[in-house]
Amino acid sequence: MAELDLAELDLAGPDTAGAHRYDLVLRGRALIDGAITSAEIGVRDGRIAKVAPADAGLSAARIVELAADEVLLPGLVDTHVHVNEPGRTEWEGFESATRAAAAGGVTTIVDMPLNSIPPTVSVAALDEKRAVAEGRVFVDVGFWGGVIPGNIAELAPLHDAGVYGFKCFLLPSGVDEFPEVSVVEMRDAMAVLAGLDSLLVVHAEDAHIIEESVQPGSREYAPFLASRPRSAEDAAIAEVIQGAADTGIRAHILHLSNGDSLGRIAAARADGVDLTVETCPHYLTLTAEDILDGSTAFKCCPPIREGDNRDELWRGLSEGTIDYIVSDHSPSTPEMKFAGDGDFSLAWGGIASLQLGLPLVWTHARERGYSLEQVVSLMAEKPAARVGLVDKGRIIEGGAADFAVFAPEETFTVDAKRLAHRHPITPYDGQQLTGIVRTTYLAGARVESDAPRGRLLRREDPASRRTAEPIENGETA
Repeated sequence: MAELDLAELDLAGPDTAGAHRYDLVLRGRALIDGAITSAEIGVRDGRIAKVAPADAGLSAARIVELAADEVLLPGLVDTHVHVNEPGRTEWEGFESATRAAAAGGVTTIVDMPLNSIPPTVSVAALDEKRAVAEGRVFVDVGFWGGVIPGNIAELAPLHDAGVYGFKCFLLPSGVDEFPEVSVVEMRDAMAVLAGLDSLLVVHAEDAHIIEESVQPGSREYAPFLASRPRSAEDAAIAEVIQGAADTGIRAHILHLSNGDSLGRIAAARADGVDLTVETCPHYLTLTAEDILDGSTAFKCCPPIREGDNRDELWRGLSEGTIDYIVSDHSPSTPEMKFAGDGDFSLAWGGIASLQLGLPLVWTHARERGYSLEQVVSLMAEKPAARVGLVDKGRIIEGGAADFAVFAPEETFTVDAKRLAHRHPITPYDGQQLTGIVRTTYLAGARVESDAPRGRLLRREDPASRRTAEPIENGETA
């Protein structure tokens, strides 16, 4: 990728285009309207002002020529990230998390309401989190609210304050300050949120089935896997579906790990339930059979399951039953992740992979016949659309000028010590992957590791939602 700053070189001459000159023009192959094509992208004031054919000759103060092996992608949108700040910054934090996101081509994240202290279950807690994040984020950041016992009166104020929806657990979350709700409490929240046209996202595992499946602690993976059976996930998903059908809520299943639930989900949609589903790179790329004793970097909840189940999840993606892919980036300190000398019952359950999502999914998807266009839709356009980020996830006139410059054929070996998230822990350490993010742009500016220029986002009022529209500039290609 070559970049020319004509303004700095003072070679631009008079601005013959007048008001139509751009701040930045990117030239090369780009993913536009679901296809990779040669194009020129003109950026003005942080937004995409023009999408033109190759050789259109758009003029700008700064011109970027992509290399022959690079593709310009829309910035990815990850709606499932645990930043953990304030209160547990030693686990992650806004600076390290958003640096990692940018390094992986992710230009927008939505932060989960736990494991921060306080959790985002009131407007006061949201304000505290926003104050901590202000001026310290390298990508754009939105926020989820939380549903816990006793905070139902906080839901409408949080909605009005701009959260993108609400999360609840149907079993213990792992942190005391964010307790689970009962099915009855979930349905009460659904009724309130349906009236707000908000979105409820659910960690769906049945608490009673989990309690009955407790296994003794072990460095072996099999007892831990048995302690989180597929039936627990399927039973909880059934409760979410029934609640959504009865209340009309827009509902979403988080981090689906269980291929057995796909038929139930597809049937609910056929019956008109407004339901979407995500899965994560670890469920699509890892298998229980390959997890060695004591390898608690692989522990997550729900757990990584067997290889045949992984194949079912890929089938769910290909058939559209699973809507999109997000990281569920949930790091902790090394002391917590390796607690008990690799005892799976004691170690923290969470995968650190925010920076690696695109190469992880692309490496495995291409082997299964997926195109890069399909992968990016699953990791950018579709998650953005579900949460209402209408100007994100696509290269479209009027949209945000957020981009990832991606080399889809270049390979690299993961070195956990070189990743940007806080602790050098990831189950992918040492793996060879295909595809490298070389540069990330946010609002038309290259993301630099010493310049946090990200914004703190607020959900638009549903009445004002719109599709990103072309910017009227009068220029012809």
